[in-house]
Amino acid sequence: MTPNARITAGVPRRLALVRLGATLVAPWLATVPGLVGAQSMPSATRAQLLAVWRQSGGVLLIRHAATESGLGDPPGFVIGQCRTQRNLSEAGRHASRVLGAWLQAQNFKPDAVRSSQWCRCQDTARLAFGAYEDWPALNSTFAGQGDPAAQQQALRERLQALPAGRTEVWVTHQVIMTGLTGAYPGLGEGFVVDRQGRLLARGELAA
Repeated sequence: MTPNARITAGVPRRLALVRLGATLVAPWLATVPGLVGAQSMPSATRAQLLAVWRQSGGVLLIRHAATESGLGDPPGFVIGQCRTQRNLSEAGRHASRVLGAWLQAQNFKPDAVRSSQWCRCQDTARLAFGAYEDWPALNSTFAGQGDPAAQQQALRERLQALPAGRTEVWVTHQVIMTGLTGAYPGLGEGFVVDRQGRLLARGELAA
């Protein structure tokens, strides 16, 4: 299947997702994405996020876990050299381990885990999921870094090419998640998005 292959979700799957919100998890999911702004979508529990993700497939976007104080990265930042970067705090490392243990307890393993090349994203992915694959399209575009248009295009093409029912985790940055969905994630927050890039559910993953 080529990266540009467009696979659209069928009506039965969308109806099943609506029924899931009405009967399985909670009234918050009955708010269909698109009727309200993504930023105003109510926050789900991680159990609710997992229920939506299992039902719909698609991608769980995760903003890296809590970091040391600061914004962006220090002067002299170099990809591949963690000592030059703003890294996870001990709280962020703990939260990532807790998420991984919880997912194992739910007997759920995503089909793939992809990460930004920033150490704070790689560490979030490694501590929560073990094996992961670096993907430069998930790299930060904050403060003039990277190529925002090309990276967003690569993300959307990958989403559209996902086989029905496939689940992937993408560990990335606020600027990438906001560019894709229009919503602002907190540290360690997860967004479930479908193959059209629509935000289906959002919520904290640490607890």
